[in-house]
Amino acid sequence: MFLRNRFRNALAAGLLGCLAAVPALSAAQDKVLSTTGNDPAGAQVYSTEQVKQGFEERFPGLGVTEVSNTPFSGLFEIRIGTDLLYTDAEVNYVLQGSLIDAKSRRDLTAQRIAALSQVDFDSLPLHDAIKQVKGDGSRKIAVFEDPNCGYCKLLHQTLEKVDDVTVYTFLYPILSQDSHVRSRNIWCAEDSATVWKDWMVRGQQPEAADCETPIEQNLALGRSLMVTGTPAIFFADGTRVNGAIPVEVLEEKLAQASAQQ
Repeated sequence: MFLRNRFRNALAAGLLGCLAAVPALSAAQDKVLSTTGNDPAGAQVYSTEQVKQGFEERFPGLGVTEVSNTPFSGLFEIRIGTDLLYTDAEVNYVLQGSLIDAKSRRDLTAQRIAALSQVDFDSLPLHDAIKQVKGDGSRKIAVFEDPNCGYCKLLHQTLEKVDDVTVYTFLYPILSQDSHVRSRNIWCAEDSATVWKDWMVRGQQPEAADCETPIEQNLALGRSLMVTGTPAIFFADGTRVNGAIPVEVLEEKLAQASAQQ
């Protein structure tokens, strides 16, 4: 939704421009274009770098992360964070939606986004997170949370029904300045895990406290992982879920992650 709004704003602002906006890419419109190398004589083959240049000139400010070929000849994938768009070689047309493999019935876009969203769980700086252990703690999740996030509090209500899990919470105050203050007060408490749970589950206000915190590091980490909302749940197998989920779904994801260990 975030990318869709930015893309629509770009169109509304007239950033699309004319079809000849990129001189280096203005090939004749009656030529068949392909990236397979099996083009008719005279057809031009475009590199991903050329397509990236063309897209950025037509849509400045969107911040292209990567341009890749797709299985569909002449169609390129434009990645902006974990969001995907598709375009032809000359960036005359842009598609926002799912690319489906008609033979296998696979949603290639969904598979690609899932792969881009994965993280190496063991590489996370867990020392910068609040640690809570239930039961034997054998199953692990890491969650980016804002203390003023209603869906995060809903997730904690769900976690009350889950056993044998270790939860690492990265305080990720993105909603308001109060979120920053409350995150600091919670992290700097003598028993941050208890104070965090008391606030998220019972609504007990944390007392004012001050100390060095990892909050800025957490914000940088979240941005690098393209966390744009809370809660963002990372499982031990590297998969992620954005948003609060029912206990049945959470248990299923925990079981799948454990099976991969």
